[in-house]
Amino acid sequence: MKNLLYRLFEHHNLDHDESRDTLIRMAKGEYNESQIAAFITVFLMRSITIDELTGFRDALLEMRVPVDLSEYNAIDIVGTGGDNKNTFNISTAACFVVAGAGYNVVKHGNYGASSVSGASNVIEYHGIKFTKDVDLMRRSLDECNMAYLHAQFFNPAMKIVAPVRKNLAVRTFFNMLGPLVNPTMPRRQMLGVYNLKLARLYYYLYQLAGIDFAVVNSLDGYDEISLTSEFKCFDRRGEAIYTPEQLGFKRIKADELHGGATIEEASKIFDNVLADKATEAQKNVVTVNAAFAIKVINPEFEISDCMSIARESVESGKALRSFKKFVEINS
Repeated sequence: MKNLLYRLFEHHNLDHDESRDTLIRMAKGEYNESQIAAFITVFLMRSITIDELTGFRDALLEMRVPVDLSEYNAIDIVGTGGDNKNTFNISTAACFVVAGAGYNVVKHGNYGASSVSGASNVIEYHGIKFTKDVDLMRRSLDECNMAYLHAQFFNPAMKIVAPVRKNLAVRTFFNMLGPLVNPTMPRRQMLGVYNLKLARLYYYLYQLAGIDFAVVNSLDGYDEISLTSEFKCFDRRGEAIYTPEQLGFKRIKADELHGGATIEEASKIFDNVLADKATEAQKNVVTVNAAFAIKVINPEFEISDCMSIARESVESGKALRSFKKFVEINS
């Protein structure tokens, strides 16, 4: 590790195999926390290369606990995190809106590292127990269209670096890796990223993988469709810029999306959205993210139709029923 660090400090890049081998050794516990922190910090000071990112990804996929849920052809809806906006759990709420609309979702998530409440925080807060039981995941998908995979259960390196990430409390390349290493390897993905450079990187990787996808970035720095500004969407048809007004929404102020200071506060907002008791801003931002996920599943639909489907899932109570069933099955 010392030799690697000297090379990185001198602005050299790692090739694919070096990146892969380093992460495997990290997962085996060969490096101490100080070395891991130094290694991670390098990638806060410069951009990660394609070879480095794919090497890290391939290491995690090689070591993962595999899960075969391919018969469900589910979608993952996820943000990279690391945008320093501390929003409530928008993508997790969107998952249950999409599930309530009748589409299968396999959400891969973790505890928050750079925010108060990550997906696993809000899920766990409701009494849900994380599981590796694939039969239980199948039952969950059959009965409420939703399964949740806690990253640390399926990727040993994620567990090893969790204390370092939490202590650093800033985004790291593990934020970038999360969406690429869902153990079920879904063929559909809706991903939010915090800048356009990263959006183009994923756009390239997803095209190589040949999956159905949408990569979104709000141009004011949110890793989701925030409706606070214009946003860009990359998918199999290319790229496009949308405005909130173009989709029939008013612009949202940043403080209207704030997730609070505690997991309890973030969970209360999450509950209100699914119960159709949230503010207009909170409801709209979840609806639009769910709509673009539905568009990935049904590329032939107009986005206005996808918006209607998402809104109906919330207003009819289907999203809430899906969540309540999920809690019942997984608690």
